[in-house]
Amino acid sequence: MRVIGLDVGDRRVGVAISDPLGKTAQPLETLERDGGLMERLAVLVRDTGAERMVVGLPLLMDGREGEQARKVRRFTRDLEESLDVSVVLLDERLTSREARNILEAGGFKPRREKGATDRVAAALILRAYMDGLPEE
Repeated sequence: MRVIGLDVGDRRVGVAISDPLGKTAQPLETLERDGGLMERLAVLVRDTGAERMVVGLPLLMDGREGEQARKVRRFTRDLEESLDVSVVLLDERLTSREARNILEAGGFKPRREKGATDRVAAALILRAYMDGLPEE
């Protein structure tokens, strides 16, 4: 089963996708948060046959939900109302920092292309979700 991972920010959404067997997570693209976002995600779900989306929930370091987590929950409700796909929320604390570290270790400059950090963070969120699934 294909799964899509999302790292939702105020301006952009990083997107990652699993392979058809749900074993690997690959950064895919970064989408702008504009009026056509839900339509683009609907096309992605249709074209990939994804059955689930995993959305990173940005909890505070002490585990509480702050304003950004509330924004992501609203976005998730919109996803569930707009798309025929199940949505799972997953703690994403420190994924953006880890994504920047991965990019810098590979010689990339995340500050030059901010979308790269969003895509890699989405892949980390998706990977964490898949790692928590039972073996088949």
